[in-house]
Amino acid sequence: MENYTHYLSCFLLFLCAHALSAQELRPPNILLIVTDDQGYGDFGFTGNPHIKTPHLDQLAAESVHLENFYVSPVCAPTRSSLLTGRYSLRTGVHDTYNGGAIMASEEITLAEVLKEAGYRTGIFGKWHLGDNYPSRPIDQGFAKSLIHLSGGMGQVGDFTTYFQGDSSYYDPVLWFNGSPKKYEGYCSDIFASEAMEFINENKDSPFFCYLSFNAPHTPLQVPEEYLQLYQDMDPSVGFASEYPELDKMTPKDIEDARRVYAMVTNIDDNIGKILQALEQWKLTNNTLVIFMTDNGPQQIRYKSGLRGRKGSVFQGGVKVPCLMRYPAGFTDQKNVGVTAAHIDIFPTITDICGITELEERLLDGRSLLPWIQGNSNETMNRSLFFYWNRRYPEKYSNMALQKGSYRLVGQTSYHSSTDQFQLYDISRDASEKNNLVSIYPEVAESLRRDMDSIYGELIQSPHLKNPPAIGVGTPYENPVVLNRNDASGERGIWNQESVYGFWNVDIAEGIYDIRFRFITPVQDKGKIVLEAGSHLFQQSVEPDGKLYITMKNVNLPALKGTLTATLFQHQKNILPFWIELNRVDL
Repeated sequence: MENYTHYLSCFLLFLCAHALSAQELRPPNILLIVTDDQGYGDFGFTGNPHIKTPHLDQLAAESVHLENFYVSPVCAPTRSSLLTGRYSLRTGVHDTYNGGAIMASEEITLAEVLKEAGYRTGIFGKWHLGDNYPSRPIDQGFAKSLIHLSGGMGQVGDFTTYFQGDSSYYDPVLWFNGSPKKYEGYCSDIFASEAMEFINENKDSPFFCYLSFNAPHTPLQVPEEYLQLYQDMDPSVGFASEYPELDKMTPKDIEDARRVYAMVTNIDDNIGKILQALEQWKLTNNTLVIFMTDNGPQQIRYKSGLRGRKGSVFQGGVKVPCLMRYPAGFTDQKNVGVTAAHIDIFPTITDICGITELEERLLDGRSLLPWIQGNSNETMNRSLFFYWNRRYPEKYSNMALQKGSYRLVGQTSYHSSTDQFQLYDISRDASEKNNLVSIYPEVAESLRRDMDSIYGELIQSPHLKNPPAIGVGTPYENPVVLNRNDASGERGIWNQESVYGFWNVDIAEGIYDIRFRFITPVQDKGKIVLEAGSHLFQQSVEPDGKLYITMKNVNLPALKGTLTATLFQHQKNILPFWIELNRVDL
């Protein structure tokens, strides 16, 4: 009996060791966490004495910290580059709305690559790369998808929360695998808890969890218990005199900062819960956790001395923290100074996962693994390109190029000479205060040539010249709602009534019931005209005080082109807030 017990104990130890070995040999789980409009200075570990981020501070202490990490100045371009390893203009993404935030379905995403490699894939939170087939997360490699629409909850494109106004972050209707579903609670709590449930469901298989918080993006709604943590805090005090912008904070700026910090602390608590769950489920060692943000802060607050905010190509708009923790692969916490960017995340993850047989295509990013592991002393001798303007890039307007420690910034016009640019050595001047263009004109001229070359190539991108189209009348999504975020037309098109707009569509021929939603009730008689390419359909309208007009049994032709509608009334032409097309002959 003693021998039997001894052999059984040895056998069980062997099985445990074998199971542990199998777990260690399994491809790493991936948890990619991105926050929205959280700037470089919105953390304790980047020097902010006011904000409470204990879990992220601890994660930073356990992680590789990419000290010189860059993104795009605004949301959608960053997210397209993050998921494809390519500059956003190549993917068709060139704006945050106005039809410019739809990623071409031909793009191969990180989710698609990992799914093909056997990973369970899920997204929770903000997508912002297309709300309709074929550009939704479920069309682009994510098997489980819980998102809000467009660029933010409470914005015009997210029509299921827009009319909630000041409570759009609470008890929202979200989109689960392409269909609307009601949830209870605060949005960040919902996204984090659903991500944790996804991890728990798939903890025995490699998983890719993309947790993409929409906070602390506006509207600045946050639970009162978190706001109370900052009710007596003045975000403008406690800093040295080199931050004069903080001395000019208005009462509204101060209140906005308090709300942002409260939203960040809520995120921090949720991340702490997830990291604790990884530990509880014994997943910490073999899980690659990446934390980053998508651009600089929108409001005035502490930025660690960086110049500019969201939308700016100065460092304050594009430099963000990036943390990577992977105990099975990276043994020590360290700061890595190599210049890195969002385009590098895709090739770095695939490199860590041992995925080498990628479909032949152009990647702008490089794997950072040699630098993370300390196996390379090479300088990343490449040019990083930054831009931001509404609709499309404007040559030399809010455009920058960085190579090594030098940054060339264009805040000028298309025909400007090089001496009208700004040149900074950010290794000595992180705040970009000392313009060196007259001291090093040859450096500025060399960087400008690189800028011209990259801009000239990107502006000719096929997906930019031929914008992605929304699929209408397919079995994959029916009905389809065309929202204002994806409407092209006049610059700044948002929630206006008298504005011109249209949608790029790929319509399958069929019979449709079409519903038009307006911002204010229809009070005057007139007619509604639907234009699908060269086909026009009109219907008279009576002043019934309703928000909807419906056209039934409309025989739409097969069309790849533009679709718009106009309500013609006395001295007023109105664009619908959204258009729903339901193909009834499927």
